[in-house]
Amino acid sequence: MFDLVQHHKPEKLEAFIMIVIVFLMLGYPMLGIPNMVPHIPVLITIIFLLLYGAINKVKFSLLQESMIQSVSTSMGAVFLFFFIGILVSILMMSGAIPTLMFLGLNVISTKVFYLSSFLITAIIGMAIGSSLTTVATLGVALMGMSNAFDLSPAITAGAIVSGSFFGDKMSPLSDTTGISASIVGVDLFDHIKNMMYTTVPAFIISSIAFALLSPWNKVGDISSVEQFREDILSIGLVNNLSLICFLILIIFSIFKVPAIMTIIYTSIAGLIISIINNNYSLQEISTFLFEGFSKADLPQNIAPLLNRGGINSMFFTLTIVILALSLGGLLFGLGIIPTLLDSMAHLLVSPSRATICVVLTALGVNYIVGEQYLSILLAGKTFKPIYDKLGLHSKNLSRTLEDAGTVVNPLVPWGVCGVFITSVLGVSTLTYLPFAFFCYLCVILTIISGFTGISISKK
Repeated sequence: MFDLVQHHKPEKLEAFIMIVIVFLMLGYPMLGIPNMVPHIPVLITIIFLLLYGAINKVKFSLLQESMIQSVSTSMGAVFLFFFIGILVSILMMSGAIPTLMFLGLNVISTKVFYLSSFLITAIIGMAIGSSLTTVATLGVALMGMSNAFDLSPAITAGAIVSGSFFGDKMSPLSDTTGISASIVGVDLFDHIKNMMYTTVPAFIISSIAFALLSPWNKVGDISSVEQFREDILSIGLVNNLSLICFLILIIFSIFKVPAIMTIIYTSIAGLIISIINNNYSLQEISTFLFEGFSKADLPQNIAPLLNRGGINSMFFTLTIVILALSLGGLLFGLGIIPTLLDSMAHLLVSPSRATICVVLTALGVNYIVGEQYLSILLAGKTFKPIYDKLGLHSKNLSRTLEDAGTVVNPLVPWGVCGVFITSVLGVSTLTYLPFAFFCYLCVILTIISGFTGISISKK
């Protein structure tokens, strides 16, 4: 993408005005129109830039070529998401995810309730790769327990958000994790391993904080958690053999097997276990792989956790990635981003400055536009050439995108995640924000890493 020819060279002021207009066109619909999906503002902005190009007498064929080249640089992500959708279905069919959920619910304790809430949502979030699904299901149950025990809803919500977004960030099944890795050309499992430098310290500090805040002198009724476990057990998918799937994922990632091949091997193992344990027909398997795993008569409290996956579930992510990459191609092809980068080139001469700029850009998109996907995509494509020029490995950039992009959106009151979490948990964003320790610790630690050079890898 960064070898794209500039078909127009705007002045600095013109480029600045254009990028402000783009942010407004992306941000206003997301903030001002309820339930607005990001696709529509992005598509409208693409149309606006095409008209801008036409006014400046840039041929449509050249602009189209810029979009096509931009999308082609991330075709690996498109294939990866197809395989992730299939893997989620197979992990459900085999019982791997239900088994991990069943075992994870053992960590709930009323004496260390906030810590337990953080840990269990982290486990479930990693297992299913979706922070918002975890919040909307298990998070709601934990809020109910918190109210019954007369505990702080703000701290409970902060623990739920922290754990859910830790799981989302570190899960190979997460779409934001896949986007962050693929958008800058890094292997998925290399990206996840590199994130540990900032994520593990943030996790440990958050665990200590929630342990200190927990009501050690309280003992409460955990019957709702027991009911949750019984409901999972009743569906007949829990089996220890299925945990082999996660073992394969871990072993192959340690040996740096490419992400798609690791997913294929894991999927094959899971499929064999599924057939042995549940004797699915070929028709059922093919339906699950495309439409996602679905089981009739599931208890209402766990159905959203288990009925998921499939190629079909990836279409939302795939389409926003393609549209955002096309938008990025136009911003580069029309010379808007290159002009702005040239004006900052004398400043971006060190890892610390590059890190700060990526953090500020990701934060800015989150708070202006309210969308985590765009914060990752735009910041990633914009600063990839800067990291290349400085001789820094792209996995430093992908980690910073997650630290300042993925986990920040729940802290934005008007952001997609912030609005969703507030509506589901009944706690305002500003109320739980001080206790969402993990989310802002990731930002702090990635800035420290940039300034000290600790864990910053060269090419």
